[in-house]
Amino acid sequence: MAVNIKKEFGNTRNRKPDLTTMVYGKVPPQAPELEEAVLGACMLEKDTFAQVLEIIQSEECFYVDAHQKIYSAMRRLFDKGTPVDLLTITEELRKTNELEIVGGAYYLTRLTMSVLSSAHVEAHSRLVMEKFIQRELIRISGSVISDAYEDSTDVFDLLDKAESGLYEITDKHLRKNFKSLQEVLVRTVNEIDENRKKTDDITGVPSHFKGLDAITGGWQKTDLIILAARPAVGKTAFTLNLAMNAAMNAGKEFPVALFSLEMGAGQIVKRMLSCVTEVHMEAITRGKMAEHEFIQMSQRMTKLAQAKIFIDDQAALNIFELRAKARRLKQKHNIQMILIDYLQLMQASVEKGGNREQEISKISRDLKALAKELEVPIIALSQLNRSVETRKESKIPQLSDLRESGAIEQDADMVMFLYRPEYHGITNDAMGETIEGETHIHIAKHRNGSTGMVKVRFIKEYQKFVDLEDDRFESFGGGNGGGGNHGGGNSGGFSGGPANKDNPQAGIRRDPSEFGGSKMFIPSGFQTMQSKMNDTNWDDEDGGPGTPFKKAPPSDDDVPF
Repeated sequence: MAVNIKKEFGNTRNRKPDLTTMVYGKVPPQAPELEEAVLGACMLEKDTFAQVLEIIQSEECFYVDAHQKIYSAMRRLFDKGTPVDLLTITEELRKTNELEIVGGAYYLTRLTMSVLSSAHVEAHSRLVMEKFIQRELIRISGSVISDAYEDSTDVFDLLDKAESGLYEITDKHLRKNFKSLQEVLVRTVNEIDENRKKTDDITGVPSHFKGLDAITGGWQKTDLIILAARPAVGKTAFTLNLAMNAAMNAGKEFPVALFSLEMGAGQIVKRMLSCVTEVHMEAITRGKMAEHEFIQMSQRMTKLAQAKIFIDDQAALNIFELRAKARRLKQKHNIQMILIDYLQLMQASVEKGGNREQEISKISRDLKALAKELEVPIIALSQLNRSVETRKESKIPQLSDLRESGAIEQDADMVMFLYRPEYHGITNDAMGETIEGETHIHIAKHRNGSTGMVKVRFIKEYQKFVDLEDDRFESFGGGNGGGGNHGGGNSGGFSGGPANKDNPQAGIRRDPSEFGGSKMFIPSGFQTMQSKMNDTNWDDEDGGPGTPFKKAPPSDDDVPF
């Protein structure tokens, strides 16, 4: 059958070539001349190989097969403590029957003549590594492209495979070099000097709870902090308070990344609104609020809108996705703290099955590595097992109560437990006073400091935590230091009030009378009582104050205590 070439193919002179069909005709990135220069420099001076080994960890980084064998022989000699030079390498290759494969002694001699000195060996080694990374990227991309065309391939498995491959390149071949003691010492002394000049004792990201900051000094860089409690104790609410206290800090704002695997972004924002504006959570959730409450919310939400809090509410987040997102947030917004709610909902990978305890162990190790890499504190929430409920003695959580893995307490720099007595039916203290909302923060492990216990108060209606003393004596505000930083006060607090005025809401009444303002708490509030010492009758004949004294006769006006 005759074929009309002009009709079938048309005018091929102006046709642009299809580059997609030429991908297999391309030559992989390589630099044989630089590889020769690196190998030749290693044989010229005995200390050069140690310098190259810091950059090129594997013989696979070389493109030429002969160069891979030569570099492998150098590594074997180096491991044995034998000097690396032309003669020792020749002998090592002869022992393994690889001398003739690489080109004989003549080729090794030619390598030493390809470079004059080892002055630029570090730059040459980095160029060799760049070519190797390019080849690895091509290999991984080609594998991903091939798998993407297969209908049987799971998309999420493919995403995880691609990300894992890229991370493997970074982890194996782009590691940080060691640092000398002098370099670290100078940086550390500078940090100490900066902390010495500060007026407060906070050296990290502040929590704005005075007792907690006194123990921790703020959340420190590279620390992994575990916050654990039983369900419904207030882990999420406390975490949101920490996020807002950091992002809305008066002196310096600390951008925060919040990964919520349990709650949606809308639910989180409603809780934050209730906390900052002091409008009841139920009213905000249902939208049934009075006119003055809506006006109050509208006026106070401005500061919350300006806070640098970045929320990710993706469910079933795995550690690879978390790492990638955290890196992007660090580069783009310079986040200073990461919060995760909560640890047991994370996945080590997208693969199904496997031991859950091993997965949690891997997650905790990776979170600690991420904290060191980004130089930020990571606060991860964790559940407790039911042994707390079945324990007959103290219900205060212990390290052994952490759920699913013992590696959590091992990897963490700090482990904190939230304990609310009323959760276990305890509503009054030893003096018979109510302890509603009282929450104990038990620091069970602190690698870089002391342990202890801090008391705060949880105001359930507003999803807010405040310092206990501020709650008792200054309404629900931060006043002169604690309980947050979303309102008045000298250095923190949601809505601090004057410290030296009457506060009927907390039951405080001040009386500038001649009796000295002694106070006594009764159900209706603090009342000023006249001291009974005013009725004392001192008798000079009995020797004055140094001897027993006589009392005035009791009168009908006396009020017994």
